[in-house]
Amino acid sequence: MARRATIKDVARASGLSTATIDRALNGRAKVREETLRKIAEAAREVGYHARGVIDYRLDASVPELRLGLLLLKEKQPFYQAFRAEAERAIASRTDIRGSITIRFAQSQSPAEFAELLLDLGRVSDAVAGIAVNHPALDKAVGDLKSKGVPTFSLLNDFAQGIRRSYIGLNNIKVGRQAAWMLTQTASPGKVAIFVGGNRWHGHDLREVGFRAFMRENAPGYETLEALVNLETRQLTYEATLNLLDRHPDLRGIYVAGGGMEGAIAALREARPPGKVRLVVNEVTPDSRAGLLDGYIQMVMVTPLQELCQSTIDLAIKARAEPNETAFEQHFLDPRIVLPEII
Repeated sequence: MARRATIKDVARASGLSTATIDRALNGRAKVREETLRKIAEAAREVGYHARGVIDYRLDASVPELRLGLLLLKEKQPFYQAFRAEAERAIASRTDIRGSITIRFAQSQSPAEFAELLLDLGRVSDAVAGIAVNHPALDKAVGDLKSKGVPTFSLLNDFAQGIRRSYIGLNNIKVGRQAAWMLTQTASPGKVAIFVGGNRWHGHDLREVGFRAFMRENAPGYETLEALVNLETRQLTYEATLNLLDRHPDLRGIYVAGGGMEGAIAALREARPPGKVRLVVNEVTPDSRAGLLDGYIQMVMVTPLQELCQSTIDLAIKARAEPNETAFEQHFLDPRIVLPEII
């Protein structure tokens, strides 16, 4: 039986590296059309079984979509997983010739978010991202819209009335679910909530939902004033230790955004497992260990695969309907992770 051609055979015939062939086949990075043609010729020459993928990427009749994506905190596990899922989602599409450009904000500065969005808009057909609520973002999204580049807000609904769609969780419901879990697992007493900052509208909505549930269904619980942690581990750690010192009868904590690692570390240091119930968002190595050790009672997880696929679907739709003026919200259901699931 004849030996089946491999990527190494294509690399030898084309004079390119196996890494370049892999990128071309799997869409992990943008490959020049000239390089694609050289790979396609070599694949046909050696009879490589996946040559149809290269031919497909060269088919000009397939619509092109260049998507720009703005994320935060490049080193955090959640955003690393987000990046990987977004790259997989664009590479797996067979209805478009898709490519993705990803930028990471280094701060929570509105000016930086706006600059990065505009930069992505120069090289993209549509832009999606996570950013704060601020007039600078409204202006940036408006400028992109005037140039025919639709913007999609992810997880936090910024530039409302200007952006094309919001895609993410229903944050009021998320807050209510967190409150429900604390009332089911913690005895009546004081509960605390951390938010990232006043510019994160999604965190405000989670706090609204949390407090509304407590008022309506849990009269025996006292919700303390919200604490701002800027989504950082150290601030959350210090604030949690301070909370435990000032309120020895604290029964529960909900971290509505980032920084949960600090709350977990403080509880490990100052309380036995389960003494203070904790609800957080997103499964990471820290939250997984907290679930296993009894420090966390529930994790609400963003369905990243569905989020990324929905974003691409809506970006394709926006390109096909450039004059559409409806401002939509697309709510996704979180995945609930409990200790017994880990």
